[in-house]
Amino acid sequence: MNYIKYILLTFITVFTFQSCNSEKKSKGDTVEVYQCPMQCEGEKTYTEPGSCPVCNMDLKAVEKTSKVENDGAISEESIFNLTSLWHTQNDKTIQLKDLKGKTLVMVMIYTSCKAACPRLAADMRHIEAQIPDEKIKNIQFVLVSIDPKVDTPEKLKAFAKENAMDGEQWTFLQGTESGVREFANVLSVKYKEISPIDFSHSNIISVFNPQGELVHQQEGLGVNNETTVHTILDVTKT
Repeated sequence: MNYIKYILLTFITVFTFQSCNSEKKSKGDTVEVYQCPMQCEGEKTYTEPGSCPVCNMDLKAVEKTSKVENDGAISEESIFNLTSLWHTQNDKTIQLKDLKGKTLVMVMIYTSCKAACPRLAADMRHIEAQIPDEKIKNIQFVLVSIDPKVDTPEKLKAFAKENAMDGEQWTFLQGTESGVREFANVLSVKYKEISPIDFSHSNIISVFNPQGELVHQQEGLGVNNETTVHTILDVTKT
């Protein structure tokens, strides 16, 4: 009887170890692969040892960074943790996490603005114009209204059309007053209502990686956007 208990205990221990080891491997930083030392096939690698089909030399073991994702986990710094609801210019209700997987270029404006906001919209278009076609499908340019009472989905849609920002890569958002305030705090955007149709506000364009983490901010109107474009291209997959 004791012998059977010993066998079972040993089996459970080995199984647990293998399960843990397998889990670590799936989330590990590196995996071992094999490659021809002469690189006859360029950077091509194999998962098993063997011989190069071109020169017949033995494949050499090399370490390669694993690209396994972390189960889609959202970090504490991600804006996708915010649970507020938003209406798009097409009157679709979304949460920010619905934008996950794309690089986000975001700015806060209001449509009745006659000074800074048209310049911010122009800056966004200028940035968008510098993105190669193969990247644009993985980027979303998002304009968030700081005047949700006035900026209905209908008004946002009209503004988008008037400013040539009505392609699929453009999203306009109307939220609640509390949701807008919360989001502005995340972006460090300050705004204040001066009159029923006028606000003073920060002029900041923010870039988030596909996991919703802030990676860059551009402040000012008509400023050099070279660093912003470079950051967008760097964090965007093709």
